[in-house]
Amino acid sequence: MPRTHRSNFCQSIFPLLVVCNATMVSAQAPSAEDVKFFENKIRPVLVKHCYECHSKDSKEVGGKLLVDSRDGLHRGGESGPALVAGKPAKSLLIQAVQYDGLQMPPDQPLPEAVVNDLIEWVRRGAPDPRQPKAVAVRQRDGSTVSGNEPLWSLQPIQNPAVPDVLNAEWPRDPLDRFVLARIEAAKLTPTADAEPRKLARRLYFDLVGLPPTMSAVEAFVADYESRGPEATANLIDQLLASPQFGERWGRYWLDVARYGESNGNDGLSRNPTFPHAWRYRDYVIQAFNADTPFDQFVTEQIAGDLLPDDSPEQKDRQRIATGFLALGSKPAKAMNANFEMDVVADQIDAIGRGILGLSVACARCHDHKFDPIPTRDYYALAGIFTSTETMWGTAAHEGLTAPATDLHVLQTAPHTPPPKDFVETVAVTDSNTGKPKTPPKSKWKPGTPLAMGVRDRAKPADTKVNIKGEMAKTGEVVPRGFLTACELAEKLEVDATQSGRLQLAKWITHPSHPLTARVLANRIWLQLFGAGIVTTPDDFGVYGERPTHPELLDHLATRLKAGNWSIKQLIRAIVLSRTYQLASDADAKLIEGDPQNRLLTRHSRRRLDAEMLRDSMLQVSGQLQLQPAEGSLVRHRDILVNLAGNLHQPSNHRSIYLCYLRSSPPPELAAFDLPDFASVIGQRDVSTVPNQALHLYNSPFVIEQSNHFAQWVLSETASAEGRLRSAWERALGREPNQAEIAKALELVRLTETELADEDKAWASFCQALLIANEFRYVD
Repeated sequence: MPRTHRSNFCQSIFPLLVVCNATMVSAQAPSAEDVKFFENKIRPVLVKHCYECHSKDSKEVGGKLLVDSRDGLHRGGESGPALVAGKPAKSLLIQAVQYDGLQMPPDQPLPEAVVNDLIEWVRRGAPDPRQPKAVAVRQRDGSTVSGNEPLWSLQPIQNPAVPDVLNAEWPRDPLDRFVLARIEAAKLTPTADAEPRKLARRLYFDLVGLPPTMSAVEAFVADYESRGPEATANLIDQLLASPQFGERWGRYWLDVARYGESNGNDGLSRNPTFPHAWRYRDYVIQAFNADTPFDQFVTEQIAGDLLPDDSPEQKDRQRIATGFLALGSKPAKAMNANFEMDVVADQIDAIGRGILGLSVACARCHDHKFDPIPTRDYYALAGIFTSTETMWGTAAHEGLTAPATDLHVLQTAPHTPPPKDFVETVAVTDSNTGKPKTPPKSKWKPGTPLAMGVRDRAKPADTKVNIKGEMAKTGEVVPRGFLTACELAEKLEVDATQSGRLQLAKWITHPSHPLTARVLANRIWLQLFGAGIVTTPDDFGVYGERPTHPELLDHLATRLKAGNWSIKQLIRAIVLSRTYQLASDADAKLIEGDPQNRLLTRHSRRRLDAEMLRDSMLQVSGQLQLQPAEGSLVRHRDILVNLAGNLHQPSNHRSIYLCYLRSSPPPELAAFDLPDFASVIGQRDVSTVPNQALHLYNSPFVIEQSNHFAQWVLSETASAEGRLRSAWERALGREPNQAEIAKALELVRLTETELADEDKAWASFCQALLIANEFRYVD
């Protein structure tokens, strides 16, 4: 539609499409999740589809409606409100984008996914964080956009003096003094130490993600009574050296790396698989077990293919590491003019929020409205990735294909080679008939090890600003570089003959970088305490939370760097601290004085995550296989895209080896806040809803493990009370008391009478233990 016709149409239609005034929108400040949703899903739509006619820069504002500011939306246009916050069905805005009587935008409907995002935004109450809240932004020419005080997280990391405390006998580690100083300032006293039995269970779950056996608990309790803290240090060292450590802590990083073995629904009702992604998973597990220094770990993932190597094995490992940049969920390529830059946006977001804790990707269409990230900085980084070729392997349909990287050898992974004559590919189906097409020709022989990854393009080059994020509308060329708001002790320049990824990795891991060590230290603290010192681990920006203990965070970041970026070393220091070893219960006065436990006066009781819950059930039932799974289910099968069989086949390996398909999670895990793995996840949601209890009650997996558990119980002894004791000790790591024994015996007898089946009666009792709160929570 010509521009003049669009304006006339807008003047006749858009007066109806106005937004309610401020009193109709929630007065509360948007949450960090709402801010992320608006910046990633809503603002880009407004910029792309509405600003032409409804911004202060429009030649003629349609219907006097401005959408380029929060105040403009709140004021609305000529005909009054058209948006009812929290009620999409009653909002004219939603009716218009759904082409229900009204039609917006007029030339063609928005994609269904975009309309759904707008509906979700209205359902949330239309949270809009755009407020006149400026921050200092230093431009590349040296000028500064004036604003409020500089962002705390961009200030140099300090090495603060350890504070004095009144109770000098209480701290066991310098970090305890930072915590105790705050507690004493509030005139409170921390709770007592956790009893050894509970501490053992906490350490096992936090370090290896599995429950201790009863014999292991008894051995630790006896050793603790004899040697005290030395026994705790010995147990910690054993757990850190266990191969299960990498499987537990590697899972945390895979969340950050948005690891998945399929692309997710691309809008064409397809879910293309990534048959080579598992090699990156194994690389991460091995890196955590080897305690690879974090600066090296990051460098390998960003620029492993550009690093020198001493052997073919090292070369392969470094190339596999770059899967970090290739794993992202990619949009449908068909009819997507911005496909390349969408892939780049995902890579920038993985580095921005995943490693730096900043939402850099928000600056794709405009200067970041809150954080000091101008659009030029975004395209300085984008040039690094447009100079990089992303290889994600043979994908599942012609709209999403790219070469994989072939590996010289694969001695770095302890897996058997692929089956004879197996080709790592995915069958392609005809879009009309659904019948398989002839597999595409491959330059690789059957069984050739392949991996996802990246490499430099033949001719690296700077890129142009994409006006409003559109590749078809370009502005000035921006030299490749880094975020100007992060000032380092030395200036790093991009090598013009390379993409710049190697220099980017050096910039990120530079000892004077203000973000990298802080973000990692906070992530480690989060996994051990249930909440980070910064409770928004992926957002250290203006709208992220401020640290509860800023000096403690800098102290931990300083120790991390001084300790050669060793993750195990920092974990060891934290779990040896008095703060970590506190009990989770406290008296009413202490809870009243620190209701949210922000002062860390006690430990927080936490629910097992999905993987730990499943793995614990397998261990208690005696079915857990601790050896690593071989490759991936995707790797071992040719999958038809539209007629795909179930990839979630039974497995007794640890949950990290399950098939993590986007849009189709492992059914045993889905009920317990499993993320979609489409974006960086530093902290999973934790919900407690009735559906979870119903899931555990009816889950075929839980029922199967209950049956195995019952068979073990029945084989232990003929005594009913003896069976109860054995089951209790195996499942909960403690002996039952007399009241528990009496109730359990009554349950078994009643169930056996009703079912007339002893095996089923004991299986029912075992299931009750596996779904009990005590089994699912850690003190």
